[in-house]
Amino acid sequence: MAKGLIWATAEDLARNRGQVLSLYRQLLRSLNSPDMPLNLAARLAKKAEVRAIFMVASEERSLHNIQDLFDAADYSLSLLRKGEIPKYIQ
Repeated sequence: MAKGLIWATAEDLARNRGQVLSLYRQLLRSLNSPDMPLNLAARLAKKAEVRAIFMVASEERSLHNIQDLFDAADYSLSLLRKGEIPKYIQ
């Protein structure tokens, strides 16, 4: 991402698209893990929350908010891989 700019350019958005899709898929796969203490209804609800977060974030144009999405997704993935549910999607 360009340094010193506040808003993402089309190139920034195109460059980040792969990482965003990868994080989205990893989060959904992690929620499907048998290690997660969730029943089917809770699992589907959590997956819907992840989809909603990424749908709203797909419209984001601020570089800082895009970076915050990456940080939050990485943190959530680290907890999900341990079998824990992150607080912000709980």
